[in-house]
Amino acid sequence: MTKPFAFTLKSIRFDEDYNPSKNTRITTNFANLARGESRQQNLRNALLMMNNRFNSLARKDNPNGDRYAVELDIISAEVDINGSGETFPAIEILKTTIIDRKTNERTEGIVGNNFSSYVRDYDFSVLLPEHNKNRDTFSLPENFGVLHGNLFKHFVNSDEYKRHFSQQPTICLSVSSKNVYTRTGYVHPVLGAEYQQDAPSLTDLYFSKMGLKARFFMPENSVAPLAFYFAGDVLNDYSPLQLIGTISTMETFQKIYRPEIYNANSAAGERYQPSLANPDHSLTRIVYDREERSHLAVEQGKFTEAHFIQPNKSLLEQWSADYAL
Repeated sequence: MTKPFAFTLKSIRFDEDYNPSKNTRITTNFANLARGESRQQNLRNALLMMNNRFNSLARKDNPNGDRYAVELDIISAEVDINGSGETFPAIEILKTTIIDRKTNERTEGIVGNNFSSYVRDYDFSVLLPEHNKNRDTFSLPENFGVLHGNLFKHFVNSDEYKRHFSQQPTICLSVSSKNVYTRTGYVHPVLGAEYQQDAPSLTDLYFSKMGLKARFFMPENSVAPLAFYFAGDVLNDYSPLQLIGTISTMETFQKIYRPEIYNANSAAGERYQPSLANPDHSLTRIVYDREERSHLAVEQGKFTEAHFIQPNKSLLEQWSADYAL
């Protein structure tokens, strides 16, 4: 027997030979890239983009722009909720390691970065649409995101997480196309120009249930701000190299996934509203199927409902209620 609601971590290297594990959400950015005839070229080009972006930001004692490389590991957290030994793939995050080719040093990067969750697929692709079906006004189901948030906080506070990682996670996502962002005047030496939004997004509200707050920064030579979700102090908890590792990794994924925003041909100004209908953008040389991704999110949400939420409904509700106490 294992301890109820216990996590087991598994790791797989993200490189040009990467093949998604059977439990990986195939809507995940890196899993989508590793499919089809172009898979290896996709992966090779994505890693090259990341390394080039890293070196463009880490210029100190780096005259040729090739001193550093980013190494990525996909971390899967599987949860056993009743001590039976049967697990469900709860959370998937990305860990960076910075390789200094000049000194041969390896620096632990930030864990988090990309964030994937089957339960989030259920909440957004099954529960939320069903709740709003045939309603005149949009609303959120009662306790929307609470179970997911408690699972995430339990994971971060677990002995398993602490054995593997020394710092709190930071997640880096796209800004919302529904919001307007305005520069504050503050410029961080690595993260860049800070923006504030006019209202919290649904993602902000959802991630707040995970104990995470948001700040928005546009790094040097970027064209749009990124959303950083964190529990501690994103400005001071990490070294410049760690922050650069997250920027270079997640900006690359966003250029591939949302080129209308992150590969636009003009940069965000003082006041900025992202648009997925922006025609003035460039495409990367990487194949990414966004339409398939949206369909699969629904399928994975239904899978979660059938194999995790409904069979364990009473146990999950009781555990989540007790966790908040």
